[in-house]
Order: sequence, then C-alpha cells, then structure tokens
Amino acid sequence: QLQASGGGLVRAGESLRLSCEAPLRTFGSYAMAWFRRAPGKEREFVAAIRKSGRETYYAEFVKGRFTISRDNAKTTVYLQMDSLKSEDTAVYYCARTRTNNFPQVSSALYDLWGQGTLVTVSS
Repeated sequence: QLQASGGGLVRAGESLRLSCEAPLRTFGSYAMAWFRRAPGKEREFVAAIRKSGRETYYAEFVKGRFTISRDNAKTTVYLQMDSLKSEDTAVYYCARTRTNNFPQVSSALYDLWGQGTLVTVSS
C-alpha cells in the first residue's frame, strides 16, 4: 500500500527526490521513515519523521545532505537527497511505524513497507 518512486541514475554530487504515496486514511496518525539496502549489505535506517512533520531524525551518514518531509493532505512522504555519493547507491524503501516512541531506527518496528525504488549514483 506504500508506493515509492523517484529513483534513477545520477552522477555523484547531483540530487534526487524520492516520493512515497500512502493512500491510507490513517496516514497522518503515524511516523514514517526511509530505509535503504545497498548491494550485499543489510537494510539500514536513513531518516524518520513524526506524524506531525515537526520533528525529523537522520542517520549520521546522511545528515546535512538528505531531508525528509511529508504532506499529510497528500498522504505522501518525501526524501530529498542532495550531494549524492556513490555509497548512497541502494534500493530505498519507505515504511510506516505504529509505535509512539520517536525515532524508531529498527526496521522490525515498521509494519508497512513500500516496494522500493532504486537509486544508482555513478562516481
């Protein structure tokens, strides 16, 4: 029920904006997050945003480069990715958590996932 899009092939230093549409009546009631899985690696947390959108949290390796945001009226969460590096190459997933504690960085606490969108950054 989560539809991620916006991935593609870019060069190092360029930008991409990912979108995740979640046509859920309860979208505005829960925090959302982005994770990623690079080739040969485990899935890892990237960023999270509270249900209100007023608070965000980032993995250290994307701080200052990525920005998570949401539009509850459009039931969509975004990930603006700037200054991309080759090591950002991965499949990016959006996810929803119904837990109240924020932030949640463990994927086990997310119950609804998008299908993933591939981001490839060439050096």
